Amino acid sequence: EPTVRTELMEQIPPIAIFLQESRPNFPTAFFEYLMPIVVRYLTDVNNQVRKAGQEALLILLEQDLVAQSDIENKVCPILLDLSAPDSDDEYKVEAVNIICKMASMLSRTTVEHMLLPRFCELCSDGKLFQVRKICAANFGDICNAVGQEATERLLIPKFFELCSDSVWGMRKACAECFMAVSYTTSPEVRRSKLSPLFISLISDTCRWVRQAAFQSLGPFISTFANPSSAGLYIREDGTLSIRPSSQDVNANPCQPSNSLTLMSSTANAA
Repeated sequence: EPTVRTELMEQIPPIAIFLQESRPNFPTAFFEYLMPIVVRYLTDVNNQVRKAGQEALLILLEQDLVAQSDIENKVCPILLDLSAPDSDDEYKVEAVNIICKMASMLSRTTVEHMLLPRFCELCSDGKLFQVRKICAANFGDICNAVGQEATERLLIPKFFELCSDSVWGMRKACAECFMAVSYTTSPEVRRSKLSPLFISLISDTCRWVRQAAFQSLGPFISTFANPSSAGLYIREDGTLSIRPSSQDVNANPCQPSNSLTLMSSTANAA
């Protein structure tokens, strides 16, 4: 029964945490018995079971309970199969969503070598606009996961494609994550490539795209600032913040810090 499998999957993370804490007594139980179940349920015929499996997998990754070898040899191959061009539409949409959510939890090497080529392919998926929409909404997170070199070499060309997509929702999603993408690139790329691209979004024919671009204008401009002098920095959760100067803090220690938080791609996508 699907409800039984769903309930089972919801119990996997707490069991895994217990096994982790009791590893001397159960050294291989998770890898031999539980991890194969999680991987198998990612392809279950029932969508509720698959969703429970996906949520369990993300929790396990957040808790750092999945070995690197299991990620590369078991999890990534399944996701690559599910997101293949000839895969079922529903499975493909789910797979690209998981790939995007996983990226920030994996090592840069794993993301760049195993998942980035497929992500670039999915950005150009001509069959399903839902796939391109997920890619656009999470583009900043992928850039942050792979770093400047891979972003400029592989992702920026795809970002240009998505920013000129015929579906306005794609262009809007790009406008919302523009700051996160810009922050990952060099000052020269921001000036010569991203600035003209942003102007095209702020002049878009769709008012929803223009509105999203205007809302991202301040955050985008902030990426041109020198962090050491402007006090601007990006937190681990992807938000842009202003670090108060030591002079401000010493002037009135009882006053709350002068901080400003501007949501980046992750929050806007939600």
